[in-house]
Amino acid sequence: MFLNDDIDKIKNIGEQRQKKLNALGVYTVKDMIEYFPRDHEDRSVITPIAEITPDASFGFIARLADKPSLTIKGKIQIVKARVGDGTGQIDVVWFNQPYLKNSLIVGRTYWFFGKATEKYGMLQVASPEWEIYDKNKKSLSNGRIIPVYPLTKGLTQKVLRGIIRQTLDETTEEINEFLPDNIIEEYALCPRRFAIENIHFPESDESFFRARTRLVFEELFLLQMKLLQLKGIIKRKKCPFVLEKLDPSPVLAELGFSLTKAQASVLEDIKKDFSSGTVMNRLVQGDVGSGKTAVAVAAAYMVISNGCQAALMAPTDVLATQHYNSISKVFGRLGIKCTLLKSGMKKREKASAYEDIRLGLSQMVIGTHALIQEAVEYNELALVITDEQHRFGVEQRRQLEQKGKTPHVLVMTATPIPRTLGLILYGDLDISTIDTLPPGRQKIDTFAVDTGYHKRLYAFMEKLIATGQQCYVICPMIEENEKNDLKATLEYTETLKKVFSGRNVACLHGKMKSEEKQDIMERFACGEVDVLVSTTVIEVGVNVPNATVMVIENAERFGLSALHQLRGRVGRGSEKSYCILVSDSKNKLSKERLSTMCKTDSGFEISEKDLRLRGPGDFFGTRQHGLPEMKIANLYKDIPILKQVQQAAVRLYREDSLLNLPENKSLNSELLGIFDKNKKNLAL
Repeated sequence: MFLNDDIDKIKNIGEQRQKKLNALGVYTVKDMIEYFPRDHEDRSVITPIAEITPDASFGFIARLADKPSLTIKGKIQIVKARVGDGTGQIDVVWFNQPYLKNSLIVGRTYWFFGKATEKYGMLQVASPEWEIYDKNKKSLSNGRIIPVYPLTKGLTQKVLRGIIRQTLDETTEEINEFLPDNIIEEYALCPRRFAIENIHFPESDESFFRARTRLVFEELFLLQMKLLQLKGIIKRKKCPFVLEKLDPSPVLAELGFSLTKAQASVLEDIKKDFSSGTVMNRLVQGDVGSGKTAVAVAAAYMVISNGCQAALMAPTDVLATQHYNSISKVFGRLGIKCTLLKSGMKKREKASAYEDIRLGLSQMVIGTHALIQEAVEYNELALVITDEQHRFGVEQRRQLEQKGKTPHVLVMTATPIPRTLGLILYGDLDISTIDTLPPGRQKIDTFAVDTGYHKRLYAFMEKLIATGQQCYVICPMIEENEKNDLKATLEYTETLKKVFSGRNVACLHGKMKSEEKQDIMERFACGEVDVLVSTTVIEVGVNVPNATVMVIENAERFGLSALHQLRGRVGRGSEKSYCILVSDSKNKLSKERLSTMCKTDSGFEISEKDLRLRGPGDFFGTRQHGLPEMKIANLYKDIPILKQVQQAAVRLYREDSLLNLPENKSLNSELLGIFDKNKKNLAL
């Protein structure tokens, strides 16, 4: 078999199994051998039955002593068998697998692996994995370190291990190196064939670690090289706009407050970009409430004062409208016309907005995805600002950029990330950080409680409402159960209306029409609504200084970064603010997450902790950036390798940015092959 052959060339893969593997993203022989495990389990220790203890998992080899019995209790079918190994005997039990009664043969020896429990004073192992023991044949699932793969319905670990072993054995094409020889030598990386073999079926702990290091290095190296090339393309783009007036002081005076040192520093970065002669492509990251929007407004003013247009794209109608309301007040006093463009606008309003934008009468355009619709023509778009970058894909950002003649790009995010990771995730962008909060921002006291505290919590809320303050109550929404969650949110709103009788309680959720959402938010902002029950549509950017309490129900269903974003909706005024996390979860990770929220209010600390707790996964939504998903690298624990990778990649890029040298041809081919799959999403 060859690496580019379809998987139907692999023995025992029929149409149904092929569909299941395709669902996992496996289409070719190469995909199959590069379908890396998400974890490994050490089954190398064989434990004598006499040494098995309760509440732990064990691997053991035992002979079937008696014919298995089948007992039916209600709807449950129980197969039970006694096995022994010379040191003792133990019961093995399976549920709703009646065929095992005749599959297991008395007198035959088997491998078993499972968790031991004590029942009625006797040890037993429930639902163990099993296979026939053959001392002349090495097992794929027992007596060794075994791979654990992400699965889909209808595929088991045992079957997948067998398919991968068979594929490795039958692949005749050589697994070539594509990393340059000098990099393999300098970083003492093992051969690629050895790495792939030992990530699936490690010969030893040492072999596994060598294999993993090699594969993590190459995965991050490919990503880093592509991002360096992307950045190089962007850096070479000449800016068609001459921005001579770079004095933001008139707009800063209108804002009514002084910039913090961090904000001023970021603004200086932007000024340098504007005067560099090349296109700016900058990410501004800062904690909730750090003042990113003020910096963006100053940047937009500088562009507009040079006779050009600026556009700001926000992820929701609510946030776009809020930006429009606040920015148009400031710009209006300076004689700058702002236009709002969002879904749900009347045809006549849209037509008027399109005309103003096309003629250049509108100098600042603020909106949602509506900004990138085909009908929108800009007059002289020189600056594109996207707010809450994690909500947009690279493709959407690129579409807005293409509305102008190579405009400057400013990206804002309130999900701060460690700089090393930023170089990977925002590799096409220069990074500026606002790491201090404006003076006067109060610390938000955060508490984690269970549902038994509801009565006391409601009394506390009522006390604050009586003084004129307002409260948020957040109910989570999960896509798979959207209908049920929406019903629960509406029912909870009715409950709260009874609890806070005489108060105005309103509900906001994603299924509402844009005008309804806007109306409720405006009523809440001007103090007409006392308690706003909402799903996470209020997560980003909404600013109501009079709201001082944030209650998050079922808080365990949110990631740390999302909880931090939600908490940032309060603490914006002069009154003391509170965030109450309500959860009955006993899950260890959930408890640790909520404890972190109570201990720290630093977005940087929280994002690091979130990354550690959630592992490699899709923490930052790499798909949103148009990058391939990590197969094996863990962006938290692999930072030491990432630092080596960045060093090696930068050096190679400086020597041969287009990878045209003969020794880099294989690397270039591999890059093209991987990123070809993602080219629709990459900002090339």
